[in-house]
Amino acid sequence: MAIRRVLVTGGAGFIGSAVVRHMIAQGYEIINVDKLTYSGNLDCVRSVEQSPGYRFHQADIADRQAMAAILEQDQPDAIMHLAAETHVDRSIDRPQEFIDTNIVGTFTLLDAALSYWRSLDGERHSNFRFHHISTDEVFGSLALQDPAFTEQSRYEPSSPYSASKAAADHLARAWHVTFGLPVILTNSSNNYGAFHFPEKLIPLTILNAIEGKPLPIYGNGENVRDWLYVEDHARALELALTRGRIGESYNVGGGAERSNLAVVELICDILDKRRPIEGGRSYRELISFVPDRPGHDLRYALDSSKVETELGWKPLESFESGLEKTVDWFLDNESWWRPIREQKYGGERLGIGG
Repeated sequence: MAIRRVLVTGGAGFIGSAVVRHMIAQGYEIINVDKLTYSGNLDCVRSVEQSPGYRFHQADIADRQAMAAILEQDQPDAIMHLAAETHVDRSIDRPQEFIDTNIVGTFTLLDAALSYWRSLDGERHSNFRFHHISTDEVFGSLALQDPAFTEQSRYEPSSPYSASKAAADHLARAWHVTFGLPVILTNSSNNYGAFHFPEKLIPLTILNAIEGKPLPIYGNGENVRDWLYVEDHARALELALTRGRIGESYNVGGGAERSNLAVVELICDILDKRRPIEGGRSYRELISFVPDRPGHDLRYALDSSKVETELGWKPLESFESGLEKTVDWFLDNESWWRPIREQKYGGERLGIGG
């Protein structure tokens, strides 16, 4: 393969670790670079850490010297940039962290990557790729009757998080157009699956339900998201990296739009079967509606026809099958999430819409 050794930023995070595990399984060498903030967890890549083609660096993408040294030392054939602050609620409370990581960090990484790419010769220079991974939230909010976002949709971010990711997207495109850096972009819908940090809707709901705590839903629960199983996303990202056209962007959606209320209700129904409550009560009785958060986008949806047509990708999991696998994983892996609940994040923040 032209691309053999890949540097993955944010490879100890939720989506990044899924990419690391997938790419190792496909025979790639992986250089995992992660700052290990509150949501970074090396347990997510424990299954591959002994692989001969795997190495890890704890480093900040905003550290220009560190990024240059890692690129020089490990000589990757491509970069998959996933490192980011991602939680909308946290961006409302502490936007500075999102500016520092998502904008300044992306700029710093692009700058280091450009210098590194220019130092390569021959096929290594022509085959190099910088794959910038982003979100559907950069496009803003859809009405319930609107068609899904396409790659040509206008950017209208609503939160500090989505604004910071939109800025990062623009930087990546600018480094391609102005400097010629071979950039590919992807924007995905909401991911879910194993190793999901429990501040987001699905893992938070699962764990709160297991512990008999209220299941908070913003507003009336009508906000709609397009859900994508994280392992399906990892497959799409490999295809975009290896087959995508330079300078192009690809939307990766799960084709599974559900309201927040419908998602929580389905989790409750699965748990009613997997771990019934004594006395025949339903987990749905734990649902609690709470005041909406500021600037809460009503709906996201992505048109994935381009990635399906050009790259031959389709999700393998339906929302129902993927959610069952996810619930089962959390039921079977308390040793992973229990320390997080007790030491890092006990569910005190809502984390249900981003």
